[in-house]
Amino acid sequence: MASADKGGKVLDDPKINVKLKLAGLWTSTMFLYVYGDFFGLFQPGEVVKLFNGEIPNMGPATQGLVLFCAIAVAIPALMICLSLAMKPALNRWTNIVLGLVYTLFMLVTMPGTWWFYLFLGVVEMILTLAIVWVAWTWPTQQS
Repeated sequence: MASADKGGKVLDDPKINVKLKLAGLWTSTMFLYVYGDFFGLFQPGEVVKLFNGEIPNMGPATQGLVLFCAIAVAIPALMICLSLAMKPALNRWTNIVLGLVYTLFMLVTMPGTWWFYLFLGVVEMILTLAIVWVAWTWPTQQS
C-alpha cells in the first residue's frame, strides 16, 4: 500500500514479513520487561530487599528462584531470534503458546502494584496478544 505526502509523491510502504513482525513485537516486549524491573528498583525499600538477598515480591533469592527468573526472561529474549529462524509451523505455534503464557503471567503479577507497573503490564499484554494474533493469522499458501 502506498500513501501520498504533501508534495504529491507516493511513499513506499512494503509488506513486512511475519517473522520480522514477531521479532519486533518480542523486542518491544523485552524492552518493557527490562524497564519495568529497572523502574521497580525506584520503589522505596526495593534495593534494600535485594541487598538482603530477597527478590522483591517473590521472597528469598534461592538458586531455584533466581534460575526461574533467568528462564522467565531468557525465553522472550530468545524468541526475538527464534522467531526469525524457526520453520513457519513450529514458529506459529511457539509464538501462540508463549504469547498466551506471557500474557497470563503479566495478568497474574500486575494486581496491587504501582501505576507504572500497571501501565507497562497493560502495554506488555497488548504486545503479547499481538504476538498471538500475528502468529494466529500467519499467511498461508498452496503447497
